Amino acid sequence: QVQLVESGGGLVQPGGSLRLSCAASGFTFSMFVMSWYRQAPGKERELVARMSRSGGSTDYADSVKGRFTISRDNGKNTVFLQMNSLKPEDTAVYYCKAQREAWPGTIYWGQGTQVTVSS
Repeated sequence: QVQLVESGGGLVQPGGSLRLSCAASGFTFSMFVMSWYRQAPGKERELVARMSRSGGSTDYADSVKGRFTISRDNGKNTVFLQMNSLKPEDTAVYYCKAQREAWPGTIYWGQGTQVTVSS
């Protein structure tokens, strides 16, 4: 049974930090590109950060560059998102996504974790 379980969300003041985790099971983690997406109320889901299978390549949304860092531990089947200097506009539900790099490009999503940045 495939599972992606996010954790680490919560309420934080502007300028604060949070570290999200996504624990994967039920598939070969190292074969999948891992990403974090977010969706704010009334907005479309957007890519926040993406990391290659080996961890050697990353992509970030312009809005989070220099503040967020994605990492993965293939030995523990976990991907992380370190979020620093948080802003109110970072408030959203954050989702973990796994996509198999090779055909058929199978995609799995986590259930999401709420991040609220507010004073």
